[in-house]
Amino acid sequence: MRVVCIGAGYVGSVTGTALAANHHHTTIIDVNQEKIERLSRGECPIYEPGMETLLPTLIGKSLFATTSYDAVADADVIFIAVGTPSNPDGSADLRYIKQTAEQIGKHLSGERFTVIAMKSTVPVGTCQWVTALLADASDLTPESDFTVVSNPEFLREGFALEDVFFPDRIVIGSVHPQGLSTMRRLYQGVLDRSGYEDLCQHFSFSYDLAAPPAVYFETDTKSAELVKYASNAFLAVKISYINEIARLCEALGGNVLDVAAGMGLDSRIGPKFLQVSSGWSGSCFPKDTAELLSASEKVDSELMVVKAAVASNERMHQYVVEKLERRLNGLKGKNIGILGLTFKPDTDDARRTQASYIIGKLLEEGAQVRVHDPQGMGMFRELNPDMPITYCTDPVQTGQDADAVVLLTHWSMYQEMDWQQMAGMMRQPYLLDTRNFLDASRMRTCGFDYQGLGVAAKASPSLGVMGK
Repeated sequence: MRVVCIGAGYVGSVTGTALAANHHHTTIIDVNQEKIERLSRGECPIYEPGMETLLPTLIGKSLFATTSYDAVADADVIFIAVGTPSNPDGSADLRYIKQTAEQIGKHLSGERFTVIAMKSTVPVGTCQWVTALLADASDLTPESDFTVVSNPEFLREGFALEDVFFPDRIVIGSVHPQGLSTMRRLYQGVLDRSGYEDLCQHFSFSYDLAAPPAVYFETDTKSAELVKYASNAFLAVKISYINEIARLCEALGGNVLDVAAGMGLDSRIGPKFLQVSSGWSGSCFPKDTAELLSASEKVDSELMVVKAAVASNERMHQYVVEKLERRLNGLKGKNIGILGLTFKPDTDDARRTQASYIIGKLLEEGAQVRVHDPQGMGMFRELNPDMPITYCTDPVQTGQDADAVVLLTHWSMYQEMDWQQMAGMMRQPYLLDTRNFLDASRMRTCGFDYQGLGVAAKASPSLGVMGK
């Protein structure tokens, strides 16, 4: 099939590459000339493990990149994968959706039936609105010449290739017979895992070609639009809950690692998203919860649980700052090292991260801050150009004359760094591990006063599951 992906960002780049790998003639369109030039050279415009080897094998063969919308006229399926940032009131800013729809409409051909698939995370009713925009711009007849379907993305940054080639579900929102038929044919290669033997060399994750295929789920458009928001909001609630339990464990003397492990043994709960952190952040959860809350308030059906999760998350960010302040007897004049600026490892995405909030508060209290991240420093600096912080190319250097070092993102490289060297260069070797990621006994052997989150000093040691 002939496919067009509009948007060369995270979703568009990964989706377009995966479709090209599944033998669809795919064109990625973006107004950003630099991104298009990088794609055309076989370079991925985003950091995502595996993309750096897969994309070059496809570019110029089944994958193409351009700033022109000419490919729209010959497309069977057109994906809209442009940004939908939040407005100040929390609602979604749909200006890029509108611009994209108008450009698609100007280039649509009446000689073929075209499916426009919404990949961007958009409020309920957006597909209906885009249908009207396309009709106005093209003078074509909706549901006769074209149809708009919802096809939400569920890509985890750092695991995007796993999620796009081995998804747990594919959701299609449409009641149009030809639209549904077209999308089924488009995804048949994913469901059948056609050609995966050759693709496996690019997979840095474990996989099982004999595992059950993705669940292919069809519903109406509005329900599909809600699936992505509802899923992310639920996960945000789960993270906020375990972080609250971590704070309670510190107050009562419990061990949140054991509490989470015990909870996760319940098949109704499961172990995923029960890992303690300084709070959820990034480009999805804050935006999606804000937009879902905004939508619920507009129809007088406020999601009180989600609202509480947002407030709890902000409290968790502040809790980390307060923990430092108590330990150091104030922050004014203190030197703080920060390890990790991205919201999770294996991504360069530093948008709306816990680091930006925590560092901002530290600076407000008069602290000096040195930071390191193996992939996110460029974006963080670009997003926070006025933050007077020192960027370190070596993570050990964040400990130079430091009163505390805080691990915010659990990059694997931080387990292997020279912690003993860092402890020796600090004014006070205090280490706050907000991910409970590092080996506490090893850190103490290196000379650190080590603390995690939710693991009080008087808590009993973790014994794990017996009988194994």
